[in-house]
Amino acid sequence: MIVLTGGAGFVGSAFLWELNLNGIDDVLVVDHLGTSEKWKNLRGLRYRDYLEKDRFLEVLNSGKLDSQIKAVFHLGACSSTTESDCSYLIQNNYEYSKTLALHFIKRDVPFYYASSAATYGDGQQGYSDRTDIDTLRPLNMYGYSKQMFDQWILRNQLQEKVVGFKFFNVWGPNEYHKASMRSMVVKAYEQVKKTSRVKLFKSYHPDYKDGEQMRDFVYVKDVTKMMLQFYHKPRVHGIFNLGSGQANTWLDLVNPIFKALNMKSDVEFIEMPEELRGKYQYYTKAAMDKFSQLGFTHTQTPLEDAVEDFVLNYLEKSAYLELS
Repeated sequence: MIVLTGGAGFVGSAFLWELNLNGIDDVLVVDHLGTSEKWKNLRGLRYRDYLEKDRFLEVLNSGKLDSQIKAVFHLGACSSTTESDCSYLIQNNYEYSKTLALHFIKRDVPFYYASSAATYGDGQQGYSDRTDIDTLRPLNMYGYSKQMFDQWILRNQLQEKVVGFKFFNVWGPNEYHKASMRSMVVKAYEQVKKTSRVKLFKSYHPDYKDGEQMRDFVYVKDVTKMMLQFYHKPRVHGIFNLGSGQANTWLDLVNPIFKALNMKSDVEFIEMPEELRGKYQYYTKAAMDKFSQLGFTHTQTPLEDAVEDFVLNYLEKSAYLELS
């Protein structure tokens, strides 16, 4: 059985979909559904059982599941980059992760966990997963909570026993419940449908024109394929970037939305809130050589094609990832 924490969330449910497509449904989904609508992410997918995250710890401590678990994908976390309750982030993203890691590493169960490209901060140290993690300076507490766990893994010399995924700007089906943390594709689509126009933040950096700030946008369907390769090669360990390996502008991202809807592009540039200006990443691009040197396939859906797929096959139909 595979344990999948955050399995009802965005990347978690997309990975469950990927597992199902590959004939794998012996999965224990762990999450905290609360009052959100992320339960809808699970409706069209197959899994053995579901447990709330606190109940999962109780069952885990009982030892009843140990003999059944063959791998753990720990993707559950608070992923809000604007979360201001640092104590909550420490408990949810750091302490909970340490508890799981210690339990499963002790039992030699393959342990995969979600880190984040937010750990790279403003990018002064670049975006290589070979960079000394202690030199990185995240711009927000979410990114720091992820870095803290990366550092804990390294301090305890556990990097040869786990796999960490530094996710870049992941977007695509099943992110609808994420409220303000939804990708710009979803937000822009909604704006286009309502006003026939998209609003983007102005640039406050002399090297980037408005709309030409650049990010590594990676489609969730490509991310799950990369993750599955690690699952099939359990002797690989370390912390790896998972991105497209390309830097595209915000205009590159939103213009295909207009094209998919057969509409003329219309973009308005607006002021960025003061509280975000000092925490804004103007450029991200995942170095993917470490991933590729494993012999893994790094095939990425062209950005325009991925946007078209998301818009026409999911957003226009209010559809989720599910099995046909």
